[in-house]
Amino acid sequence: MTASAGADPHALRTHTCGALTMGDIGRDVILKGWVDTRRDLGGVIFIDLRDRYGLTQIVFSPQDDAASHAAADRLRSEFVVSIQGRVQRRSEDTINPKLPTGELEVRVHDLAVLAPAAAPPFVVTAHASKSQHAGEDLRLQYRYLDLRRPAVQERLIVRHHVYQVIHRYFDQHGFIEVETPTLMKSTPEGARDYLVPSRMHPGQFYALPQSPQTYKQILMIAGLDRYMQIVKCFRDEDLRADRQPEFTQIDVEISFATEAQVQSLTEGLMSALWQRVLGQNLSLPFPRLTYDNALRRYGSDKPDLRFALELTDLSACFAGSGFRVFDAALAAGGAVMGLVAPGMGDRGRGYMDRLDKTVVRERIGAGGLIYARLPSSGEAARSSVKEHVLPRQFVDRAIAHSGAKAGDLLLILCGSTPQVYEQMGALRLHMARELRLLDGAPAWAFAWITEFPLLQWDARAQRYGAVHHPFTSPHPDDMAALSDDPQSARSRAYDLVLNGHEIGGGSIRIHDAAVQQQMFRLLGIDAQEAQERFGFLLDALRYGAPPHGGIAMGLDRIVMLLTGADSLRDVIAFPKTQSAQEPMSSTPAPVDTAQLDELHIALKP
Repeated sequence: MTASAGADPHALRTHTCGALTMGDIGRDVILKGWVDTRRDLGGVIFIDLRDRYGLTQIVFSPQDDAASHAAADRLRSEFVVSIQGRVQRRSEDTINPKLPTGELEVRVHDLAVLAPAAAPPFVVTAHASKSQHAGEDLRLQYRYLDLRRPAVQERLIVRHHVYQVIHRYFDQHGFIEVETPTLMKSTPEGARDYLVPSRMHPGQFYALPQSPQTYKQILMIAGLDRYMQIVKCFRDEDLRADRQPEFTQIDVEISFATEAQVQSLTEGLMSALWQRVLGQNLSLPFPRLTYDNALRRYGSDKPDLRFALELTDLSACFAGSGFRVFDAALAAGGAVMGLVAPGMGDRGRGYMDRLDKTVVRERIGAGGLIYARLPSSGEAARSSVKEHVLPRQFVDRAIAHSGAKAGDLLLILCGSTPQVYEQMGALRLHMARELRLLDGAPAWAFAWITEFPLLQWDARAQRYGAVHHPFTSPHPDDMAALSDDPQSARSRAYDLVLNGHEIGGGSIRIHDAAVQQQMFRLLGIDAQEAQERFGFLLDALRYGAPPHGGIAMGLDRIVMLLTGADSLRDVIAFPKTQSAQEPMSSTPAPVDTAQLDELHIALKP
């Protein structure tokens, strides 16, 4: 640490760089922070001093203090300094109305350089107009510099406020926070586990939790009644913008719970968060949609409800049409689905060809697009399929059923279900962007998706898989279906969605050991394997387990939406890249042979 101009580098700061007000004019103050920008105007040096709290303009003039002025000539971006000076009002022509401290400046009479800085690899500044774009890889490599940017800090501050609201809210509602183990047994729940070798038990491994699911159920069986935890979870899966290998979950479990109780409690938390962070009141309760209804109307189990563009089932309109593509889909139990794009009936052939090739076939993966254009002139609709192949009356029937009118465009896809619903849902989102339907739309559209299927058939493994997880309770009206038609059984699961993102998911759990064993059998887990993997839970269920249920909410995703960030990486202090690496510390990294020997591990060549 070096000092200059006689300043005491150990003196405590009197104010932060965002704290000075007009009431401080004439006072001597001590500020500490980073050099954000530097300007030399005719021998007078102006520096914007930055810390987490804001910016303050400080001025070095040889008339105020020659030594400080001379030392300031050597200051560069990101130097850490301590200054002492007197607060004064800026001249009228230099006031910056965009800054809380924009009417003030500090005339420096003492300067201490606390730490010099090398030239940063990208511009770090609080001034948006002076900011320069830097690639994400570079910013993550120098994350300690990236984190100095106010926009990044603000997202972490919002995250902090979210934590405080969550703790207060659940404390007020009688919950206790209980920490569950980070080193646990490997019980794969869909994604790969991160495994941790045990030194004391050679050849055996811990797993990092994908969720605390079994532990929180044990806490309910233990009689703790209401549990919550903000917990780290881990999944070794391929990443994208809204996934991280380690993520933070708001974990909740309640004894003697109903779906309505869990949902109402969650809505109250969302309301508290939006009020604290954004000052906005949410409309409660949130709409409820069954899984089947959401797929058929919006083509997604996490629909974006900020716009009303809905799908239409046109299967009945084209029954018996003789059009081979439609007939084959319907004969196989599939569907013909339509979507009306308002005001796009005059689009030309070039646009339609690009929509079919680039969007429908390449991006969405559907077999091809059928459409009918309804010119705004009121002329007859123009189908993309010749009339002798698809008779006119069937197209007219579909247009009438869809509600399309002059000037509209009717888009049609066919195929097996639920794939054709999901393909049409992706097309719905694309058309919403084309039509700019989000311009002026409500900022927030929450909804609950309920009555998910309990099971789905895995053709590759030739067995059923759990849609949510193996501990989700079947719908009480569908218990018989577990024996007769397992794939038709609904679950007591529910997801909370917001603007097309799933931000939470939960269920009422199985609390009967016999039902849990039946569920394991349906999943292809025999009694021996069930005992090996989940014996502790099965044993606990035999000792008086209360009905219970809960939810897990993605804290990272909630903060991402609250702050308008583009990805989860923007709201995590030290995120992993899409290749699951942390560039700043070069994680993951090799370990030496001695460490591997202690763990009785040998690497394959």
